[in-house]
Amino acid sequence: MPHHAHTPPQRRQVSAGAVWNVGGGTSPPTGPIEGISNGRGGWIGSGTNAPLYTAKFLDKDHSEEDLDTYAHRLAIALDINRNKKVLDFSRPQKRERTVSGAKRKRDEEVSRTQWKYGGWTRPGDISPAKRIVRKEPKPVPTIPFRVLDAPQLRDDYYCSALSFCHSTRTLAVGLGNKVYLWSETYGVRYPQLVDTGRRGSYVTSLSFSSTEGGQSILAIGRNNGLVSLWSILDEGTRFEAQQPNSVACLSFKPVLTRRASVNSDTMVSTEELLVGDELGNVYYYAVEWVDNLEVEVQGWHGAMTLLAKITVHSQQICGLAWSPEGHLFATGANDNACCLFVVKDILTPLETPEPPKPRRRPLTVLTTTQRLPDVLSSEPFRQRFTSTLSGHASDVTEVPSIGPVDRAVSNPYMLRAIPGRNGILKIKAGRQKHKWVHSAAIKAIAFCPWQPGLIATGGGSNDRAIHFYHTSSGACLATINVQAQVTSLIWSTSRHEIAATFGYAQPDHPYRIAVFSWPDCRQVVAIPWAQDMRALHAIAYPGGPNEKGQRAREGEAWWSRTHEEGCIVVACSDESVKFHEVWTGRRKSTSVGAGLLGGSDILEALEGFDKQDARTIR
Repeated sequence: MPHHAHTPPQRRQVSAGAVWNVGGGTSPPTGPIEGISNGRGGWIGSGTNAPLYTAKFLDKDHSEEDLDTYAHRLAIALDINRNKKVLDFSRPQKRERTVSGAKRKRDEEVSRTQWKYGGWTRPGDISPAKRIVRKEPKPVPTIPFRVLDAPQLRDDYYCSALSFCHSTRTLAVGLGNKVYLWSETYGVRYPQLVDTGRRGSYVTSLSFSSTEGGQSILAIGRNNGLVSLWSILDEGTRFEAQQPNSVACLSFKPVLTRRASVNSDTMVSTEELLVGDELGNVYYYAVEWVDNLEVEVQGWHGAMTLLAKITVHSQQICGLAWSPEGHLFATGANDNACCLFVVKDILTPLETPEPPKPRRRPLTVLTTTQRLPDVLSSEPFRQRFTSTLSGHASDVTEVPSIGPVDRAVSNPYMLRAIPGRNGILKIKAGRQKHKWVHSAAIKAIAFCPWQPGLIATGGGSNDRAIHFYHTSSGACLATINVQAQVTSLIWSTSRHEIAATFGYAQPDHPYRIAVFSWPDCRQVVAIPWAQDMRALHAIAYPGGPNEKGQRAREGEAWWSRTHEEGCIVVACSDESVKFHEVWTGRRKSTSVGAGLLGGSDILEALEGFDKQDARTIR
């Protein structure tokens, strides 16, 4: 059946870990991970050697009940009738007092007290000026310090319509089918982007380009399969790519990559973009973005080239994440699998591709500011274009000549990228480095910024846990049972802590934001919300509440808790965006060292950690 250019949004498949399993084949175990006693008072995850921890969200204080039970058992053991003690009065027995040597010594010291340092002191006391007074850290507030109204914010676990640009200090929020910008300096702005003109479309994901590139490129994904690239420094959309299926999530690489230019043989810096759709496909794009000055000189706006198509997952892509150095990326999907890829491995073809046929050259990318003729908008061309994008059609003939620009109809900044089969790699199952199976969909994925080889993932409603893995060996290091759907994970950049946001939870679970320490997995912060609110998505934000009314520029130091690394911004189910402080105390050391990989001597040795008292394995 031929594909149409604009496929309507498809109904989501049921997660393989849900109560009802759709389709044949065996599914992974359902329900949250089970614990097995390790024989030392702790627990390990079923099927692994990783320790299993449980968050203290649902624990209640039973100290008084336990004390009463202990007193009752003690009375029975000593044959004491506790009822006779009620309203009973007895005189205490008189005991002869004896003065010990220690008491005599204390009395002598008291007799030698003298007035000094503005008060009574004893020999050996330290001057008050030399005393170290330790201030207790301020408790983390449970209420947000800023709330932004966000009408038409979708209450959808699968949407991630938040992104922050560090170059321009701008927050982008997707509301319905529109994108709004917010900053401390300019407030709310609504860029006049090209309207898709299709009813029922909405923004599903947003992602800003790398800070290193400095271009402030915003990738916008919609449920109708349209991917738009627009820069805050431009007047309008520069690239558009029509995907064959609904776009689920986007993610720009955090660093630049040197590649040969599409327009010449010179090496240029390019951005790289991952696009995941509802059928489980991941598209790997290279974006060559030309400065406005070069556009005026050369008359060329750049290129958006499809490098690879990854077909490892069988259901909707829920989460995409890059490692800080850009060498690895991870994909999470509704098929309950999280896959880890090495960039250099998947971009290296396993075999030499066949040379293209003569006189028939497929279109890798079409970059033009001119309006396409009517023949290109016909139904046969649309079918061949969509089939070429999905990689199912054969070669595509060359595009006919293009007429003059019609500025009244076409946006002069808008280009349409048409990916073909020439040079496109098809990555199938088995090319991933590791595959970690959970009990529900995986949306929350985060690489540790200060510990190479450490990644955290969060499972959905049927998993309700945070898992920590070693990227080199694939070993599970630890698991935290949080009794809630994990929607986001954010590592701290200045301490050994990780923040998590939660969606659906148990009825008696009021917390929607929590912070855990690593590697002991201890809960250090828990912020409750109203029972009917859920955290849909969260990102890091380099700001905080204003201290003492002093006006500071965004991104600069605010006060003792947030000036180190800021706070987090959370998209909420009540159509609002909340700014929360989550990090406690002062900055702590994030230097790598022993114990940060679950205490495994072998894994720590692989990462180059040397223990002074470690025994040599022979």
